[in-house]
Amino acid sequence: MPRSTGWRRVLSGTLAGLTATIGLTAALTVPAAAATAAPTAVTKYSHSSKPGDYIGQGATVSYTSKTATITAGGSAEYVRFRAWADDTWWDVDLAAPQGEKLHPGIYRNAERAAFRTGRSPGLDVSGDGRGCNEVYGQFSVNQIETDADGTITVLDATYTQHCESATAPALTGVVKYRAYPLGYSYTSDPGDWIGQGVSQSHTGATSTFSLSGGADGVRYGVSGKREDWSASLAPPEGEQFKAGTTYTTERFRGPGVGELDMGGNGRGCNSSTGELTVQKIALNDDGTVKAFAATFVQHCEGGTPALHGTIHYYA
Repeated sequence: MPRSTGWRRVLSGTLAGLTATIGLTAALTVPAAAATAAPTAVTKYSHSSKPGDYIGQGATVSYTSKTATITAGGSAEYVRFRAWADDTWWDVDLAAPQGEKLHPGIYRNAERAAFRTGRSPGLDVSGDGRGCNEVYGQFSVNQIETDADGTITVLDATYTQHCESATAPALTGVVKYRAYPLGYSYTSDPGDWIGQGVSQSHTGATSTFSLSGGADGVRYGVSGKREDWSASLAPPEGEQFKAGTTYTTERFRGPGVGELDMGGNGRGCNSSTGELTVQKIALNDDGTVKAFAATFVQHCEGGTPALHGTIHYYA
């Protein structure tokens, strides 16, 4: 029987290891020579406008750095993001409450950024000559970084804006500027012991992540949304992880068999079978891992139900 008590794999402190905080992604701009399928920063803008939304006019748009000029300026107190192509442009202003700085998290009850009051955060999305007099909405910051002068260098955020009224049709959007993917998501089949048949997604706005180890095996952790997850992932004995490779796994690795031991919220497998696909891995000069992306399928105790998961740690 799976063990349900006396087992809770939680990384010490604030998820020790390479914790996802300001500063790490900057190191990824020059991948280590030993890295394979090194990660690439993402810069893009997209939004979806409900019918009746004044700003987006009910349309959907999507731009990347290949199809538009995309910039981010300002500071952690007040960020201005802009995307434009030909005669089309979009501005997104995100502001911390007065006297504060933006950090990963969820900002509710946002007001028009330049005119925000009290402790309210600020949001203002405009484009093609259309703007709101009053803004009602919220936004989430998944990643944000600045340089030594305080200028924005990395931004990953999402927003929902209602123009002129809290009940007006919504404009929802995604803002990314030199950001690396960061998140964990899983889907648990009915009857799966570890995930208890539910699905969940973790982002930088809600959760913290950790990664340690090297090409011969990594430890990964997630904490957020009242959940704690940790995993031990390794290639077969005597091997090193190689991007683009799928490994047959058990709870403990052996010759020709990789290791996959994912547990969460006090539940773990005594034995497991499964599959691990390493999509990307990047290493520091000393061989420690700095970025990792993978998908996995884990069957606990020889059962058919599975836990399916996707890992993105700056890759």
